[in-house]
Amino acid sequence: MSSKWDQRFLDLAFHIASWSKDPSTKVGCVVVGADREIRSTGFNGFPRGISDDPERLADRSQKYPLICHAEENAIMHAARIGMPLKDCSAYVTWPPCSRCARSLIQAGVSEVVVPKDCEIPERWQEDFDISIGMLQEAGVVVRGV
Repeated sequence: MSSKWDQRFLDLAFHIASWSKDPSTKVGCVVVGADREIRSTGFNGFPRGISDDPERLADRSQKYPLICHAEENAIMHAARIGMPLKDCSAYVTWPPCSRCARSLIQAGVSEVVVPKDCEIPERWQEDFDISIGMLQEAGVVVRGV
């Protein structure tokens, strides 16, 4: 895909990330098919029907067991509406964590595109290293733009 389209889809992922109510981290994901059609989107947040009040979101011990990551939400939304993600590209505002890398691999995503210049908190670096290794081992292309 051209860099113009890469930037458009990453910009859209950042816009979708802004929909997250998480006060500390906002992540967006756009999954795109071979003809540049948007197959699914997601942002980090609680599952449908689970109250996302500010107190719950501010308390990591309550938030972490409940939160769905952006990639998971995009994959689950696609499954909910019967949309295949095999051979698609996922544009994500952060590198996927190992949990999301597993899900992207299993969904058949063939490429993950992330911003080159994102700042990764130290607490996530080891997990991101594992996820990038896992994606590459599974044959998923990881690109920074």
